[in-house]
Amino acid sequence: MTADSGAPSREGGVPARRSRVAVEAPTPIPHDPFPYRAPLAPAVPTRPVLDSAGELLRALAAPVRIAIVLQLRESPRCVHELVDTLGVTQPLVSQHLRILKSAGVVRGERTGREVIYELVDDHLARIVVDAVAHAEEG
Repeated sequence: MTADSGAPSREGGVPARRSRVAVEAPTPIPHDPFPYRAPLAPAVPTRPVLDSAGELLRALAAPVRIAIVLQLRESPRCVHELVDTLGVTQPLVSQHLRILKSAGVVRGERTGREVIYELVDDHLARIVVDAVAHAEEG
């Protein structure tokens, strides 16, 4: 410290400045009267997307088609295997497979005289499995 100012000195005998930092008062946060609001709803998909989703769900809206999807979830099958497993007629299985195929749920690949059907992907199989599980809980 120097004798003149009472402030501590830096090297070279020059007194050090004491700086004061201006501290602003914090901005008050307004009280939220509804702190537990529900999260915002997700954006509604476009009309074409909703229409497409509706078509897919309609394609699955028959017990025989649900059973077919569950069977194809296990492994690809031909029509006669589905007929034997489900205990319904061949024309009925073929009709339901046509609906599922036109909706993009299944695809068929010809092997000789038979057509082997498989699921296009697992998304719809999960929907079917969840619907069946929900019905079993009920």
